[in-house]
Amino acid sequence: MRAAILENNNFIVKEVEKPSLDVFKTGAIVKVIGCGLCGSDIVKIKNGKAKNGDVLGHEVVGEIVDINTESRFEIGDKIVLGHHVPCFSCHYCHNGSYSMCRHFKSTNIKPGGFAEYIYVSEEHLSNTVFNVNLNLSDIEASFMEPLGCCIRAVRRADINHNTKNLVIGLGSVGILMGGALNAFGYKVYGCDLKAERVNLSKSYGFEYSFLLDDEDEIINKMREYASIGFDTIFLTAGASKALELAVKTVRDGGKIVVFSSVKDNAGFLNNQIYYRELTVMGSYSPSPIDLEDSIKFIEQGKVKVSGLSKVYSLENLNEAISDTISNKIMKAFIKL
Repeated sequence: MRAAILENNNFIVKEVEKPSLDVFKTGAIVKVIGCGLCGSDIVKIKNGKAKNGDVLGHEVVGEIVDINTESRFEIGDKIVLGHHVPCFSCHYCHNGSYSMCRHFKSTNIKPGGFAEYIYVSEEHLSNTVFNVNLNLSDIEASFMEPLGCCIRAVRRADINHNTKNLVIGLGSVGILMGGALNAFGYKVYGCDLKAERVNLSKSYGFEYSFLLDDEDEIINKMREYASIGFDTIFLTAGASKALELAVKTVRDGGKIVVFSSVKDNAGFLNNQIYYRELTVMGSYSPSPIDLEDSIKFIEQGKVKVSGLSKVYSLENLNEAISDTISNKIMKAFIKL
């Protein structure tokens, strides 16, 4: 089968051995229809966590072509999946920290989704795999996992109703975060450096979005919408300056949800957190219930995901990565 193999920070499409249930015994073999390109894939390449020989990709939509399972799935099912499975029995899981579960971190599909076929384990089938409604496009279905991450972040924030929430960074993840907030009935505002993204957010349920040109002027304008500051800030921009903006725009006693990494490992000022009683928290990856709600929200039209992606072939994966880094596109979908 064809797979995109990482070699010195570039992907080369090669013929590799197709996964087989003769080896894995239980579980399923899935023919990949397409796979979304996640920002975390790019981060792994940049920071060296992805090694030569790796096959990345986890936002998979595909069709089951072979199966040996006690689950409800069968050959011919079109499915989407979450690639990590918690154990549900450790200290982390018992405290709701599913993405910190050591079993969660050790499980994955084999290989990654930038390949023609993948192996999906029995425990994946039982917990993090879902049928695709035939009314959904392949691209829409592929948003289940990233939207699930956003749903998880909204849940962790434990927001009160009648609050005002600001998403800093309106890339595809920022747009999805706004969609998740809307789906739970919360008001959401946005801000970004790019006018096209600010304008785009208007059609994805944002109350209002601010173009970050003159920061002082924009902060004053924000006060017209949230006089004492925003109740919750969702940081979806991977830039250290966004941290400063979050502190300037959150109300005293408010929350900042960190949903992105930054290059220089910047942090928040201790005294700002202390004297203003700010809550700073991270949110990383979804639990199975978040994934289940995600596909429901997409199917029911509660979260709009269409119009964000550009389609690339597997052979053009490097171009998709380059276009994403240079902000030529919002999101790439790799069609196999």
